[in-house]
Amino acid sequence: MPLKTYLEQFECDAVALYASTDGASLNSVAAELGINRNTLKNWVACFSSNPRAGSTDQSEAAAITDAERIRKLERENARLREERDILRRAAKYFAEGDELVSRFRFVDDTRTDYPVNRLCEVLKINRSSYYKRKATAPQRQQRLLDDAAMAARITVVFDAHDGCYGAKRVTAELNDLGDPSAAQAPSLPESPVVNHKRVARLMKTNGLAGFTRRRRVKTTVADPSRRVFADLVNRRFTAKSVNQVYVGDITYLPISDGSNMYLATVIDCFSRWLVGFAIADHMRTSLVVDALTAAAGQRGSFAGALFHSDHGSVYTSGTFQKACRDREVRQSMGAVGTSADNALAESFNAALKREVLKDDKTFANQLVCRRDVFRWCIRYNTTRRHSWCGYLSPQAYEARSSGRLRLVS
Repeated sequence: MPLKTYLEQFECDAVALYASTDGASLNSVAAELGINRNTLKNWVACFSSNPRAGSTDQSEAAAITDAERIRKLERENARLREERDILRRAAKYFAEGDELVSRFRFVDDTRTDYPVNRLCEVLKINRSSYYKRKATAPQRQQRLLDDAAMAARITVVFDAHDGCYGAKRVTAELNDLGDPSAAQAPSLPESPVVNHKRVARLMKTNGLAGFTRRRRVKTTVADPSRRVFADLVNRRFTAKSVNQVYVGDITYLPISDGSNMYLATVIDCFSRWLVGFAIADHMRTSLVVDALTAAAGQRGSFAGALFHSDHGSVYTSGTFQKACRDREVRQSMGAVGTSADNALAESFNAALKREVLKDDKTFANQLVCRRDVFRWCIRYNTTRRHSWCGYLSPQAYEARSSGRLRLVS
C-alpha cells in the first residue's frame, strides 16, 4: 500500500483541531481525522518546536504551544488531585497498626475505584507484593484459625495450673497432650511438636504470663556456738543417681493476722523430688527433724547420703546432727550469708510462694496456708513440670531415669 501524503495546510489544521479541543486526546483526534496516532503526534511536536512560516503565522504556532502546555498542566493537576484523594481515603487505614498490612488492605478495598497500578504507586508498594499477598490470603486465614485454636488450648493449660506456668512449661504440657483431633481422626498424621516461641507469642498476645515475683525475706539465723560443717556441694546441685545428695531449707509462710507458718524441705538433687517436708507454726529443731524423718520414710535408707543446708541454728543443733548420724547422713553447709550456696532450696521456696500466693502477700489463716502449701508440694512432685527434668515432673523424671538405668545394667 502506498504511503499517504497530506498537504501542509491539512497538517496545520489537524494540529489546530487537537490544540483547540478541550479534553481531547491524540487517539480521539487521530481517529476522527482518520490518521495514525503517531502521525498526529509527530505533527504536533513539529509545529510546537518549529512553526512553519507560510503555513501558519507565529501567533497560531504560539497558541498551539500554549494549549499543549495547558493540557499538560491540567493532566498533572488531575494526577495530583487523584493522589490527594487516595491518600485522604487511606489515612484511616494507617491508624490501625501494621502500616504495610494497612496499605495492602486499602489497595484491596479500593481497587474498583482506582487502578491497582496507581494505588501501589501512590502508596509506594510493589504491585507484585500486593498480588502475592492476595494470593496467599487463604493460608493466612488458616494460620489465624490455627492460632485461635492453639490459644484456646494454651488458656486451658494455663488455667489448669492456676496461671503459674510460663511458655516453656505450657509447651511441654501441650506436647504431652498431643493433638486433640487425633482421637477423632486416627488416619491423620501425628501432630507436629508445638514450638515454645509460638506459645510465647500467643501467650503474650492473650495477656497470659506466669508469676515471676522474687522472695524478699531472709529467715536464716546462725548459731556461732555450734559446729559448722564443710561445704561438700560447692554449688554443684547435681547427682548421678537418686538418694545421693539432698538439700534442705526452712522458709516462712506469712499469715494475714501477723503470725507465720514454716515449711522445712528435703529435696533430692538428682530429680528435684521433694522427698520430705514438714509444716508447722514454729521454727524449732523438731520441724527439720520431721522433714528428714518423712524423707527417710520415702527412701527407706539414707546411708551414705549427703544433706546440704545453710547455717541456720536448727541445722547446726545437736538434735538434728544426731538425727543425721542415726541415719548415716553426712552434713554439708554453705557459706554464711550467701544464698547462692543453697540456691536449689532457695529456688524451690521462691517458686512455692510465687505460685501459691501469686499477687497476695499473706495467707488468709493457718488452715488455708497448710492446705494450699500441702497441695502444691504434692503437685510439685507428681504434676508440676520442672525445667531441670526436661519439663517432666520429678516423679516422671525419676521413673524414666530408673528405666534407663535398668536397661544399662
